[in-house]
Amino acid sequence: MRLLVHCKAKRARTKAVVRHRLHVTKGDTVQVISGDEKGKRGRILRVHPKTGRVTVDGINVVKRHKRQTQTAEGGIISFAAPIHHSKVMLIDPKTNLPTRIRRKVDQDGTVERIAKSGQPIPRTR
Repeated sequence: MRLLVHCKAKRARTKAVVRHRLHVTKGDTVQVISGDEKGKRGRILRVHPKTGRVTVDGINVVKRHKRQTQTAEGGIISFAAPIHHSKVMLIDPKTNLPTRIRRKVDQDGTVERIAKSGQPIPRTR
């Protein structure tokens, strides 16, 4: 009599993680260029390179109904949900308008972001 095998060897079904190279970093001031929040400005709170999304302060605010637990209080909680990085543009520090950026690699290998106006954009953390 053959034994019944309950668990077979499982195949790896996960895809390889693709990290998106984003043009913005945490702390940058950006303007939304499409969607319901078009024209609004905010500061980037969090960057999600695996999904290619960014969380912007005060943009795409959603409400969640949270159940009360022994440690946390329940109620309706509002928070900023992530949006795709292609829907935001960096603000040029010189003209205070949305701008495209380019990257310049220095002799020592550091990457500097330069706005369309030629003004370097500092990285804020």
